Amino acid sequence: MLPPDSLPNPIAAHVFVSGRVQGVGYRASTWDMAQLLKLNGWVRNLHDGRVEAMFEGDRPQIEEMIRWCHQGPPAALVSQVTVEYSPSAGLKGFEVERSR
Repeated sequence: MLPPDSLPNPIAAHVFVSGRVQGVGYRASTWDMAQLLKLNGWVRNLHDGRVEAMFEGDRPQIEEMIRWCHQGPPAALVSQVTVEYSPSAGLKGFEVERSR
């Protein structure tokens, strides 16, 4: 995994969130937060109960988004967040995708 400070802006963060994160508004709240932080990317539920997301943007906003992912919306109970950083792929907008 590349450390985020070794990448030029904008950067990307591929995130997996475990715990009670489905059926609690996690994806919708992630969309809200991504809009607030002006991030690009997507979020979706996985069949194994996790939430997967890709965030692209400037490093400070990405780091703030990841801090938020550790808590999520009020009804969520996050047990683990894993992150892999990479250079930005140039995604535009932010989407809530269907489950995968």
